[in-house]
Amino acid sequence: MEEHELPPQEKTMRTHEMLNQEYKVLTLDSRRTPMHELISTMLSHRTNHADEVNAYNTMLERFGDWEGVLQASEEELADAISTTRYPGQKAPQIQQTLRIIKEERGDINIDFLADMPLEEAMAWLTRLPGVGPKTATLLLLFNFKKPVLPVDTHVFRVSQRVGLIGAKVTANKAHDILLDMLPKDATTLFNFHKHLFWHGQKVCTWSYPKCEKCVLSGLCNYYNAVRAKGIDRAA
Repeated sequence: MEEHELPPQEKTMRTHEMLNQEYKVLTLDSRRTPMHELISTMLSHRTNHADEVNAYNTMLERFGDWEGVLQASEEELADAISTTRYPGQKAPQIQQTLRIIKEERGDINIDFLADMPLEEAMAWLTRLPGVGPKTATLLLLFNFKKPVLPVDTHVFRVSQRVGLIGAKVTANKAHDILLDMLPKDATTLFNFHKHLFWHGQKVCTWSYPKCEKCVLSGLCNYYNAVRAKGIDRAA
């Protein structure tokens, strides 16, 4: 059997091992507070990191704290986060999210999620406006070390090209499929997410993947079915 013909679970673990060697194993430490992670991830939708950071900082500089963001007019908030894509859509979603948290928890703080069972925490988060599986899993993994797997566009693209998931699998479904093939260990899942994210940014890029630099080429369905045969270049 050729390496790229391995069963998906075996190929997934092999991918994880090879990218651990390529990018080195990371420790899982919270980079931001839970509220920062939640709102920044909402801002990041279809927005690059620099513009997301600019929007977040401008928002808090202008309104002071979460209560100030909640009390601002929708137009003022949209202007403060205008470096992001779709600020007119994100502004009311952020305010609705802050309002729900305050009404249900008494203040604008989500630290309680640390003690909430995983499925309950996922359900609570994903009913917030603008919060889908990617945002919820990022928050629960990065801040509370819960065993979930965020699947963003880079993780999704690399997983499909290599052949860890099928060509018709949706991004939302990919969360469950990939998670089922990996150990339920937060640090392992964090490294898998970060390494596929970096690999998608640097090597397995959207427009034309740099297969000649890729440590996964032997495993990769796309490389063996398309690039190695020159099909994409011929097209």
